[in-house]
Amino acid sequence: MDEYAWPTGPDLPAAGVVLGSRAATVAALPVGTLITGEVIGSQPFGVFIRIGGVPAAVALAEITAMPPGMELPAIGASVEGAVVWHAHNRQVRVRLNEWRMSAK
Repeated sequence: MDEYAWPTGPDLPAAGVVLGSRAATVAALPVGTLITGEVIGSQPFGVFIRIGGVPAAVALAEITAMPPGMELPAIGASVEGAVVWHAHNRQVRVRLNEWRMSAK
C-alpha cells in the first residue's frame, strides 16, 4: 500500500461493509470508548486505524488533534486512543493517547 493512499486490501473492510455496519459500530463504540488498533493508512490530514474487536469500523485520527512537534504514527504501528465522534462519512474519529499525553 502506498504511504498516502486510502486504506485498501483483502483484509480491510470494503466501503459497503463499513456503510452497512454503521449502526452496529456506533453502538459498539460510543464516544469516550477506549480503543486499540493498527494504523492501516496515512494521509497528510491524519491516519486511518483498524480498530481491534470491531472489524467493520475504520477510525481516523486527524492531524488537527496532534500536538505541535509530533509526527503521525507509521503504517503498521499499534496505537491506543479514545472515540471522540462518529463522522457523517462513517469514520470513527479518535484522539490518540500519545497525543493527549503530550498536550498536557
